Amino acid sequence: MNGDFWSVLDQMTAQHKLVIDRPKGTRHPRYPELAYPLDYGYLEGTTSGDGGGIDVWLGASGTRDLSAVILTVDAFKRDTEIKLLLGCTEEETQIALTCSNNGDMRGLLVRRPKEKA
Repeated sequence: MNGDFWSVLDQMTAQHKLVIDRPKGTRHPRYPELAYPLDYGYLEGTTSGDGGGIDVWLGASGTRDLSAVILTVDAFKRDTEIKLLLGCTEEETQIALTCSNNGDMRGLLVRRPKEKA
């Protein structure tokens, strides 16, 4: 895969099946006090820092438009991950970021740069 960071991620999201294993409103399997505020899943056939697929927050539009990523660090699990934001509005982006700053986990939002005209 050639291209910059964002175009490589675009290729990955286009080439891999999106699996939503935690629909909006479902509870986290290990932390039942946490309900997912958006659809959450992963790209099948990819690998992230935790050994699972690359994580995805999916906005209500359902599109695969990649607008940002959230970089997370988890002091409890001692790991880092990347979470793709696909089809998220600004409000949904903030919801995903808030959810990524919970307990021992901290997240940093990295917005995709606007295309130059």
